[in-house]
Amino acid sequence: MTEPTVADKKPIVMELEAGDYYWCACGKSANQPFCDGSHKGTGFTPKKFTLEKAQKVTLCLCKHTDNPPYCDGSHAKL
Repeated sequence: MTEPTVADKKPIVMELEAGDYYWCACGKSANQPFCDGSHKGTGFTPKKFTLEKAQKVTLCLCKHTDNPPYCDGSHAKL
């Protein structure tokens, strides 16, 4: 698998608590935007990110962002 699966062609906006999170990079997780282990055998690995405080984030679901895990508008080009 060389290209990630597009989970959605729009981002997800979420309020998250402070802590560590693992963003799904392969697009196969049933728990989007977070990893559920579905990447095994694909060559993709989840992207760990840490929030120092509770905040609203816009996370990429198209999996083509140049700034993972955050949306950079790449979905508009798909």
